[in-house]
Amino acid sequence: KTLYRLKQIDTDGTIAYSDAIEVTVDALPTEYALYQNYPNPFNPSTTIRYQIPHDSRVKIELYAPTGEMVEVLMDEDKPAGYHQLQLKSTERLSSGIYFYRITATAPGVVSTFTAIKKMVLMR
Repeated sequence: KTLYRLKQIDTDGTIAYSDAIEVTVDALPTEYALYQNYPNPFNPSTTIRYQIPHDSRVKIELYAPTGEMVEVLMDEDKPAGYHQLQLKSTERLSSGIYFYRITATAPGVVSTFTAIKKMVLMR
């Protein structure tokens, strides 16, 4: 919880404060989300951002347009919150279109979150 109030200074130098307002800020996300990487197209690196509302096992995979998995970028347990992953292009990645997929599974939660986004590597 945070308290806010405004301070007003008039042109004649008179100062007045507003009443305090209490605001509750929810720092944790309430739903799963995978965001578009930035920059896109990219070279030599890009950032993949995502959010998870529960502690989860998160796996992010990189796929070629043919559907062939190129690489597992991450496969680890993450706490609830906002996260990002830095992807750096290497010699094994050629210019072109790729897809990245996130799969997040939280213990005790019945469903699994999956989302896919497209990225472009330009050399």
